[in-house]
Amino acid sequence: MRYKNLAKRVNKMAARDQIMRKEAQKTGRWHTGIDRKNTNLLKAILKKFGWPTISMVGRKASRSAWLLAQHADHDVAFQKRVLSVLERIYAKNNDIDPANIAFLKDRILVAERKRQIFGTQFYVNKAGTFGPRPIRSMGDMKKLRKEYNLPPFSEYVASIKSYKPFLKERIGK
Repeated sequence: MRYKNLAKRVNKMAARDQIMRKEAQKTGRWHTGIDRKNTNLLKAILKKFGWPTISMVGRKASRSAWLLAQHADHDVAFQKRVLSVLERIYAKNNDIDPANIAFLKDRILVAERKRQIFGTQFYVNKAGTFGPRPIRSMGDMKKLRKEYNLPPFSEYVASIKSYKPFLKERIGK
């Protein structure tokens, strides 16, 4: 890890992100300012250092940077730029977790009201029904999930069900 201080900074930002989300689960109040602040800080980091890769900041901080981009829903154009950077890095030297590409790709597709391809995005509708956002092709998804280091869809569905009450709070946001 070449940039220890940068890793600490990115991990601290991600910790704030997660604290806010856990608090929102309890209170139902979402603090969009934290996402906006983290997005602006991440943009500055990218401008100065480039994408925080695994070899640069370690696996945890690289994932933390992705998490901050994943939660930048207020700036889909930024998410698209990050996705492009991640795809280039992965194609060049595999210095990021490919699952980060899958999650961000689906997040962007859902934001654009398109069908996701990896089956990573879920919701609870107003009637309380839990399920994945529309998926382009279940057959392709199975192959792609394996290729991008994601667990089988059935395992993922089982693991995400614990977030069901939280997802209900986020309907319409």
